[in-house]
Amino acid sequence: MIDVKQLRSDPQRFIDGARDKGIDVDVPRLVKLDEQMRALKTKMEERRAEQNRISKETGPQIGKLKGQLKSASGQAKAALEKQIRELEERPARLKGEIQGLGESLAKLQPEFDALLLSVPLPPDPDVPKGKTADDNIEIKTWHPKWFDPKKSFKQNKGFAPKTHIELVRDLGLVSFERGVKMAGTRHYVLTGEGMRLHQAVLRFALDFITTEHGFKAMSVPVIVRQECMVGTGFFPAGREQAYHIEETSRGGGHDLYLTGTGEVGLMGFHQDEILDAHSLPLKYATVSTCFRREAGAAGKDTAGLYRIHQFDKVEQVVICGADEAESRAWHKKMIGIVEELLQRLELPYRLLQCCTGDLGPKNADMIDVESWMPGRGPDGADGRPTGAYGETHSASRLYDFQCRRLNMRYKDEKGASVFCHSLNNTVLASPRILIPILEMYQNQDGSVTVPTALRPSMGGAQRIGG
Repeated sequence: MIDVKQLRSDPQRFIDGARDKGIDVDVPRLVKLDEQMRALKTKMEERRAEQNRISKETGPQIGKLKGQLKSASGQAKAALEKQIRELEERPARLKGEIQGLGESLAKLQPEFDALLLSVPLPPDPDVPKGKTADDNIEIKTWHPKWFDPKKSFKQNKGFAPKTHIELVRDLGLVSFERGVKMAGTRHYVLTGEGMRLHQAVLRFALDFITTEHGFKAMSVPVIVRQECMVGTGFFPAGREQAYHIEETSRGGGHDLYLTGTGEVGLMGFHQDEILDAHSLPLKYATVSTCFRREAGAAGKDTAGLYRIHQFDKVEQVVICGADEAESRAWHKKMIGIVEELLQRLELPYRLLQCCTGDLGPKNADMIDVESWMPGRGPDGADGRPTGAYGETHSASRLYDFQCRRLNMRYKDEKGASVFCHSLNNTVLASPRILIPILEMYQNQDGSVTVPTALRPSMGGAQRIGG
């Protein structure tokens, strides 16, 4: 959620930010509502102050007049009674005015709240402008000595590659048919060595982020209240992507939602808390099952393991002080952690600077990491894919956007309450990461070499199949 004080002082920044992100929200209407509500609140405060003053003043006056009333008669008595009645009616009239102002305020509040939650965090000034992911900018590439993505797979390894769909079929690593039979499209069953490889990459990633980089391992719910989804910025804009458990229709106290990332639980852990400033930064990591409806993605990457409804992910979150330089430094460090992980796996990758139109509502900046997948991309002359990068990681810098929604604060050196900053990044998501691993490490005889970094988690196995 944005800072309303910043909105009041510079509404154009938020108008421009929403435009650059391609998000349709009526910021001028929000500013107008804020002005109207502040005016109503001011009037209410004035009327309450007047009500308190009158209550103090009229009590003694009424008492004095009632004393005079005892000895009065005729017109004098009638005049005193009228004066007493008017004094007694003044607080009641003010009470009615205050109630009316409160009702007017209550009518405006829902629209104000809805608009405020819909205003995105403006992109940082150094984020390039663009409309879609096609406008993202490549800022770095890396590849191991034994594979250069600028050359064909055959030039690199001496034979034509299979896609991961062919490899998992031939090696018996995944059953798509039975997954679809049980749960519908975009579901699957990892079998045998496929499941072992999946667990190996998750274990490798969790050990890597916790043991080697000092992140605290956490187990968090993957079924959460709506407040957690709103607080982390996944609602209202991403509501159509979440699976909804309608508990209220069955007599439950509140509806629940399946999370699409462990970030929701990690950030919700400290909702409505004032943290110890000396404990910052907090570095958390979790491995959790994630669920995404992939609404609107029909026909895109529908085959295989790339775009699926259920997967497992190791996620990292940093909660730090409200300092832009510190946030930027952590963003850079978190990206470096992922680079180190991919280099350990010896998978070619590239870093993409996301443009404004690809940031989403909650990010001030985002870097995507894409791994080389020989089975993607346009078909060559032989009718086979020529290879392409595919997204496997995404690192986001959010400043206080989430923490403001979650009411997550700390006391600064002056004792003032300050909203924390937050960042998040994918450490590793599987089974998507299995695509580059299987395709890159395949051998001419149809087997797949297990990357050296994963062998300890695979019982020392060096090869799958063959």
